[in-house]
Amino acid sequence: MNIWEKRLGGSSLFQATVNVLLFLFLIIELYPITYVISCSFSDPDAVAAGKVILFPEGFTLDGYKKILEYGEIWIGYGNTIFYTVVGTLVNLAVTLPCAYALSRKELIGRKYIMTFFLITMYVGGGLIPSYLNMKSFGLVNTRIGLVILGALSVYNLIVARTFFANTIPYEITEAAKIDGCDDFSIFRKIVMPLSKAITVVMILYYGIGHWNSYFNAMIYLEDRNKFPLQMFLREILLQAKLANETENAGLVSVEEMERLSEMAKSAELIKYCVIIVATLPMMIVYPKLQKYFEKGVMIGSVKG
Repeated sequence: MNIWEKRLGGSSLFQATVNVLLFLFLIIELYPITYVISCSFSDPDAVAAGKVILFPEGFTLDGYKKILEYGEIWIGYGNTIFYTVVGTLVNLAVTLPCAYALSRKELIGRKYIMTFFLITMYVGGGLIPSYLNMKSFGLVNTRIGLVILGALSVYNLIVARTFFANTIPYEITEAAKIDGCDDFSIFRKIVMPLSKAITVVMILYYGIGHWNSYFNAMIYLEDRNKFPLQMFLREILLQAKLANETENAGLVSVEEMERLSEMAKSAELIKYCVIIVATLPMMIVYPKLQKYFEKGVMIGSVKG
């Protein structure tokens, strides 16, 4: 019996308290999701008036119909899928071999190499030098530029390195070398099949990062045909905000005010629908990978 069980008077009361707290946390997590889903199916006037609390008011599918008609949304969706898939593959190709190498004691100077990586977590070159560097390589306004930006996360490198150090025994790699395997064969045929958990964790970390990213696209892209979905979602949010501010200022004609009002309602309706469309793939994928995610994070965070 731990200290909290003693203070609460027994394991039954302790378990009941834990269940109540978990239920409250579940409500806190589910309500925003439920609210956004309800707003996406509600009349924009009801949403603006604050009538939507839990269930849809004035049920409508107009928002999703507008998305189907809005061609740039699908351009952004396709680009985001490309950046997420290709970018995550690049991240895995860089992070996992590097983490495995740094986890092996026989690597000469691995502590100094790790120190150099750690320095980059706290010291960066800055936005302007980064832009000039990308421009000098001809990567501005290119898809490949967004893919290779941030190809290695030092935090993810540390998690993966710790996983390899704690789960891949030295004896296994030593036996493989005696059998004639080189380092690349060991990594491909032995280490990777034993590292499904940390691989899934890296896929989730990097994949979600690529899926939600818009800042790099805003800085390095000019061609709208290369914009990710989050850039178009950002434009919709800014459009709704600008229309509302202009309408509230009252500095336009009646006709213009009516047009801005309709624009604000349309943007408000599409906003919630796009949020659902943008987050739905992650909500579908995560539960299927959760068991690997929990195992990989726990093992990868045992030692720093």
